[in-house]
Amino acid sequence: MYKKVITLFFTLSLCIGSFAKAELSLEQKRELFKQANEYFQQANSASEQDRAKELYEKAILSFNKIIYEGNVKSARLHYNLANAYFLSGSIGRAILNYRKAEKLDSSDENIKKNLAFARSRRIDRVTVNTEKKVVHTLFFWHYDFSMKTKFILTCAFFGVLCLCGAAAIRRGLIGQLTAVIVICGLLTILFFASVVIESKSQASISYGVITAGEVIARQGDGQNYPPSFRESLHEGTEFQLLESRPRWYHIKLTDNSTGWIPSDAAELI
Repeated sequence: MYKKVITLFFTLSLCIGSFAKAELSLEQKRELFKQANEYFQQANSASEQDRAKELYEKAILSFNKIIYEGNVKSARLHYNLANAYFLSGSIGRAILNYRKAEKLDSSDENIKKNLAFARSRRIDRVTVNTEKKVVHTLFFWHYDFSMKTKFILTCAFFGVLCLCGAAAIRRGLIGQLTAVIVICGLLTILFFASVVIESKSQASISYGVITAGEVIARQGDGQNYPPSFRESLHEGTEFQLLESRPRWYHIKLTDNSTGWIPSDAAELI
């Protein structure tokens, strides 16, 4: 019994030690980042296409190692990784990482611009539902501003509201400050509501991108079901995840059409 306890303790110690070693140090992360950028620059300068692709793939490996082995969440890292994927010809993973970067910082114009360009290069042309377009236009402040920006604006407008309210009560300036108080109050409510709605949405709704070159969407979670569409879906096509089953995703496209695809043909954002 005593020997079994010692053996178990030794095994657990080894496991804990191996997990500890898996975490990259700050110096390792810096070195990998420097290395990845060097590979990327060399790829941009390479005269031969095959050599450039090889260097982009090395940059991709380094960026991925920082993100996943180093447990680093950074919009800039995903943006750089997306650029490397795009230039290496992997549109699906490029869009996936632009979306991840956008999720972390939706106010970055370079991310938006490169994401739009990558989307223009994919094969599938899935239209956006008209109702969704109208909603995005009417509530642009909810969709165009990042969570961080909306939170800061909420605090700023609330602060101005409190200051104006205090000044109006103490100095009798209610008549002069009524318009400012009402506007700041409304903006505080709107941005606070937007922050709450987006927080709940991120927690409950998942989105993804098809990363396989081509995949047939089916009417059920099995290869025996008939196709959902006349043509296959291709890499870079984005979707909302409706349901997840073993080895299958039930997805909804931007035009509200639905289908089932193998889970290994896509990756969630």
